[in-house]
Amino acid sequence: MVSLLIGTILRTKGSEVTTVHPEATVTELLAVLAARNIGVAVVSEDGLSIIGIVSERDVARRLHEDGAGVLGAPVSSIMTAEVRTCAPGANAEELRRTMTTHHIRHVPVVDGGRLVGIVSLGDVVKSTIELLESERAHLVDYLHR
Repeated sequence: MVSLLIGTILRTKGSEVTTVHPEATVTELLAVLAARNIGVAVVSEDGLSIIGIVSERDVARRLHEDGAGVLGAPVSSIMTAEVRTCAPGANAEELRRTMTTHHIRHVPVVDGGRLVGIVSLGDVVKSTIELLESERAHLVDYLHR
């Protein structure tokens, strides 16, 4: 199988990343997530560096634990600070294994210390399936010649 790189996935899906300032409130975060119909945002002061990552799931857990008061808290208080990242040259299959093993759904893509994209487990799986289907079609075509 041909190696699929994360940069290839980004070229297909795009490199837009939604970021939120660490001092934004959880309510402000929820407004951004709802407006963009997404489930995760990278926490960043400048849109290029990564301080953390925060998801709807983080909000739900904190609401359950701490109640509605969390809605006025800063995003930095509920984010995951230890963020796994990858480079555009990372192998998609290896990243899929890491994401599956560690129950990670989103991985920011960093190039030269700058945030350049984000991939979800679904992006990686979808691209891998498309690659496998393409290879299968080429093999079938080759065998029928």
